[in-house]
This record gives sequence, structure tokens and C-alpha cells, in this order.
Amino acid sequence: MQTVKTPTGMEKHEPIDRPAEARASEVPDMERLLAYLRQQLPGLTATCSLLQYPGGFSNLTFLLQCGSKEFILRMPPRGADIKSAHDMGRESTVLRLLKPVYPKVPSVILYCEDAAVIGRPFYLMEKMEGIILRNKVPEGLELGAERMRAISEAAVDNLASLHSIDIVRSGLSELGKPEGYVRRQVEGWIGRYQKSKTDDVPDMDLAAAWMMKHMPPDNPPAFIHNDYKYDNLVLDPAQPERIMGVLDWEMATVGDPMMDLGTTLAYWAEETDGPVLKPFNLTWLPGNLNRAEVVSRYAQARGIAEPDMLFYFVFGSYKIAVIVQQIYARFRKGLASDPRFGQLHHVVKACAANAAGAIRKGSISNLQ
Repeated sequence: MQTVKTPTGMEKHEPIDRPAEARASEVPDMERLLAYLRQQLPGLTATCSLLQYPGGFSNLTFLLQCGSKEFILRMPPRGADIKSAHDMGRESTVLRLLKPVYPKVPSVILYCEDAAVIGRPFYLMEKMEGIILRNKVPEGLELGAERMRAISEAAVDNLASLHSIDIVRSGLSELGKPEGYVRRQVEGWIGRYQKSKTDDVPDMDLAAAWMMKHMPPDNPPAFIHNDYKYDNLVLDPAQPERIMGVLDWEMATVGDPMMDLGTTLAYWAEETDGPVLKPFNLTWLPGNLNRAEVVSRYAQARGIAEPDMLFYFVFGSYKIAVIVQQIYARFRKGLASDPRFGQLHHVVKACAANAAGAIRKGSISNLQ
């Protein structure tokens, strides 16, 4: 494997996303888990081990190895509301409905709704192996400007493709209520923030008040991912510009595609963004499209007029801040032990600052 120099001296990881030793506080009861799985999957007779994918801040993802067989185990964290974004039944249903019309998703092997088995619902899915771009350049992977340009363009085109799925013919329309989606989302995320608030963040109040006064009408509905960013994309190791899979469908629904694009833009860090936001994505590396270029590319890919994304970017920034705030609040209550969570209040403030900066500047790009 070739060693490469990165443009900023960042740490380097292996190109293929690898699991690590599971965090003891998050490991399910293995005896009960394996007893259930061997009952449901008769061929599962080998000794099994569990490793954990350390990235991500929401649902827990493990690699279950049983002899030569490998599965991905997904389950909500302790203390999470399993009726919300941690609904394993809904997430597995999304994957089953998507697979025939959008093959870039893993196949579901088994879903268990009985929380008595390991204390919460869970599901198993196939393992999709490839490159996942997290917040550090993978060792041995050349991410020069030309490659990053191609990856960023592929990511935008893929989101446009997802939004173009026929939601009626696919059966996906049953997964959401698109009427009144924008207002419901804005009011819902403001309410979630108030319930999880731990510190005063004036920019969050500013963004909330502005959104309530500037809500646009709903756009024609589409199936939306709601958490679409680089670290949820599985790239081909032989050709990283090719997207093999898309992961983490826990927030997917039918709704306004501009709200989905707005969330992606909020995750799409630029070179001028502060250091707290850059770990969201490697989108700030040279060669990547900037946020304004993402909008232009997306509109071209979908064959629509280029939209004004200010409201949707502000919403996306606010929503991400609330997601992070909810995790931070769980940490403050002692319901989560991951030490990364203790610093998340800085991320909340940085997201809120981006939202406020966009409002003041009337732009979604070059906010610093």
C-alpha cells in the first residue's frame, strides 16, 4: 500500500473502513443475541465475535463475524427514543423497499422487534465493504484535486438520482407524509432543541425565529435520505469516484428534496469554514465543489431551475445542531459514555454560527 502525503499533514487511515474493538458499555448480551440468531439462522453454528465501527454518533453499528460469515448489526444506543430516528423496524423497511429500485443499499437479513432479546430492537444486514471518507484522509488513497472533484460530482449526481425515484411505483410513498413537510420539520426541530437545550446559544434562537418567518411552500415530494454526506457513502476501492453504496437510512422519508439538499449543504464543509465544522466531511479539500457549485450541479442533474437554497441551508445547519445537541444532552445526563460526546457543544455553536452567518450574508458559501 502506497504512503501518500496529505496537503495539510492530517492523519491517515487505511482505505477500507475497518471496525475496532467494541466499546464495552455498548456491547449487547452476546449469549442472548447468539441464541436468538442461531434459532433464526439455522446455518449459524460457528463461534462468533463482535467488533464495532467507531465512527458516527447515532445508531450503533457492529461487525458480527461467525466463522467465514460476516454481518452488520445495527441497533439504537441506550437511552435513545426508538420511536424516532432510532426506529430499527422502519430503517429495515426502508432498505427492503429501496433495494429493487435503488441497488446501492445493503440487503436486510433479519429484523428483530422483540426488545426482550438484547434490550432493544435490532437488525442484521449484509456487509458492504469499500472506502468511506470520514474526517481523515485514508492511508494509501490519493485524494488530489482531480479525484476530489470527481468524487464530489458523483456524490451530487447520486443524490439527484435518489430524488428522481418514482415514489409511487416503488411503494416508498407509504413512508412519509409530504403535505406540510417544511412547516412540520421546522417546528419539530425547534421543539426538539428546546427539549434538549443545555446552554444558551443565541445563534440558535436567531435561526429559529428567522425560519419561522421565511418558510417557503413545499416542493414536489421525493424520497430523501436526510443525512446524506461523504461518510455515509461506500466508494469503490478500485475507482473511488464510483459510489457503490449509501448507508445510514434511519432518517429517510418522503418529503421536500430541497430540505434534504439543505442538510447535505450544511454538512458540506468549505475551506473557509471553521475547524470545528471541517471534520463533517473532506469536502473542504482542494478540488471539491463548493456549496454554490453543489447547487448548480444538482439542478443540472435533475433538470430543474437552480433553487435559492438560503432557507434550506439555514434549516440544515439548525437541524444538524439539534441532532448534535440531543447527543450532547444524553451525555450530560449520563446516558452515553463515549468521550467524544463531551465536546459536542462546540459543534452546536459552530453549526448555529453558520446558519446565522448565512442569514446575515444572504449566501450559503464563503461564510467566514
